[in-house]
Amino acid sequence: MKFSYLAAAAIAVACLVSGCASVNKASDSASAQAKTFTPVTDKAVVYIYRNEILGAAIKMPVNVDGMLVGETGPKSFLRLGVAPGKHTISSLAEKNADLNIDLEAGHTYYVWQEVKMGLMSARTQLHLMTPTEGQKGVRECDLLETSAPAMRLASP
Repeated sequence: MKFSYLAAAAIAVACLVSGCASVNKASDSASAQAKTFTPVTDKAVVYIYRNEILGAAIKMPVNVDGMLVGETGPKSFLRLGVAPGKHTISSLAEKNADLNIDLEAGHTYYVWQEVKMGLMSARTQLHLMTPTEGQKGVRECDLLETSAPAMRLASP
């Protein structure tokens, strides 16, 4: 119990000293358009969101099939266009988390990137969410630019 308080205090101090994680945010208009949740006919749309402030000083890289697609920060999301088929989404932290998912074209998927306290840094877990839960979480966040050109989607 005492260790939990010390870990929480260490994370709070790190956030105050270093500020929040700086991530590559998209424009406000692109973020608003992404929140219309418009499907794409030839690809699956995958939203990966982090709607917490825990671990605010820590960026968490996200990979799809081993390719870096972006880094999340607090209250942020990625919107990706992914080819149909089986894929592995990975969240990289003190203890990495993988989510294996079979995507269908024309469908939209919502993945919550949960942040947990770790021993030396934040840990992570990925959860496939329902559309209702996922859209609620995404609406609390800002859109990030993806670093994977092949997975960028045009504005809806």
